[in-house]
Amino acid sequence: MRTWFLCKVKYAKENEEGLLKNISEQYLVDAVSFTEAEAILYDRLASQIRGDFQVTGISKSNIVDVFFYEDSDIWYKCKISYLVADADSGKEKKVTQYMIVTAEDVKNAYDRIQESLSNMLVSFRIPDIVESAIVEVFPFEKDEVAEQLPPGNFRPVSEVETGDE
Repeated sequence: MRTWFLCKVKYAKENEEGLLKNISEQYLVDAVSFTEAEAILYDRLASQIRGDFQVTGISKSNIVDVFFYEDSDIWYKCKISYLVADADSGKEKKVTQYMIVTAEDVKNAYDRIQESLSNMLVSFRIPDIVESAIVEVFPFEKDEVAEQLPPGNFRPVSEVETGDE
């Protein structure tokens, strides 16, 4: 299961008049630890932000899934609730999860969440949708793991001889 970290970054940005203004932005990062989330931020933002920036906060997020559509860059946080039966007692239990989706407006976000979750086996409700302050989402990328492996003489296990040496 993915762990999403909500990260706050502060830096000086030039406005229309050419003046520098300190701003704070939120990013969502898929990582295995706080340290990795911070490293991903520094890696990705170094090419996007001119000058120095500072990671001012990292916290685990309650977001369980992300749905990205290329035609919009506004993120909406959607509250999803549904009922599941407890295996031990047989009683129904209400489950609440949060997901984010890119959309043009709240109605579009509602439609996209409905579409994205249409294959769920249980019926669900969407009691709340709000515009999020998240600027960008950095999902896990396999290429990052490959770059972190040390160079070496690696071969697939199937190619390694199993004889005694």
